[in-house]
Amino acid sequence: MTQRLRLADAGEAADLAAFLGRLVHYDRAAAVRLQAGGGALAVFGRPPSFEVLAIRTARLAEPVSLDLTVSAGELLESVDEAAGTADVPAPVTGPPWTGVLPPRGGWRPVPGLPGAEAMRAAVAAAVREFRARDEALPADRRTRAERDRIGREIWSRTLGESELPLRAVHAAQSLGFLRPVRATVPAPAPAPGAPGPVALFAAGSWLRLRTPYGSIATRRPGGGLGALPVSPVRPA
Repeated sequence: MTQRLRLADAGEAADLAAFLGRLVHYDRAAAVRLQAGGGALAVFGRPPSFEVLAIRTARLAEPVSLDLTVSAGELLESVDEAAGTADVPAPVTGPPWTGVLPPRGGWRPVPGLPGAEAMRAAVAAAVREFRARDEALPADRRTRAERDRIGREIWSRTLGESELPLRAVHAAQSLGFLRPVRATVPAPAPAPGAPGPVALFAAGSWLRLRTPYGSIATRRPGGGLGALPVSPVRPA
């Protein structure tokens, strides 16, 4: 029997659908890992070209216990925004990243992160630099390998005084996590010790950029998620 998730309200369903839609936009075969305990659902995805994990949480109207990997597209098709429900698809064999998730606890605030507006400006400047350097390449060097090399150099730079790579901020913006908070929608309550609605946390080898709309998690150098190309991606 299909398990039906009842989200807290239509807004939670709409936000979940928007997140799934962006993942599918970048990868039609995207998979997501679902974890639910009590009244909260966590959805983990790995958008291509960023080498990060994206996490979207949603409040549930009814507590459930759940931990499996499913097709993002099938889950998206099952979301009924008006009813505030989603049907859990049949599980799929998860890609390797689904077995390497960030820890649930032990996160501590990390200083040195600039504000959201400065982060958006840094991404825009990096995209401009990538395009300028790409256009300056002679025809015989305009290859995928050379573009990936330039992209990896740019997006591996750290942001502000933190260890957070710029690719994590690029992913956050492309997935809609860095958009200004709507005045009619209150931001989630900050974690203890958090410096504000957009904040950076660390736990072991992991870094997590938390925003009111979702989180981006990445491993510190030496604990990566596997090599991926990092060319600029336009937000959906």
